[in-house]
Amino acid sequence: IGIARAFAYGGHTGQEIYDPQISVKEIKTHDDYRHHKSTTINHFYEKLLKLASSMNTRTGKQEAIRRTKYMRDFLSEFQMETDVKDEC
Repeated sequence: IGIARAFAYGGHTGQEIYDPQISVKEIKTHDDYRHHKSTTINHFYEKLLKLASSMNTRTGKQEAIRRTKYMRDFLSEFQMETDVKDEC
């Protein structure tokens, strides 16, 4: 569901799926997050893959680790199908 939500929201806001000219940025503030040009694929690297470190409970962290692996597998498939270089 998380991957689908990322692409649905990106499409809703007119965000590109991927553009090699738009680099992944280190997001430090809420303002940075809301006001920089990005892509849906970049969003995985800028935020989604980092969520496990912000979980407060053991169960939450375990689930986030499981989902992070799933997202990394998805990104590997995306890379193979599109020749996109891994951003991490």
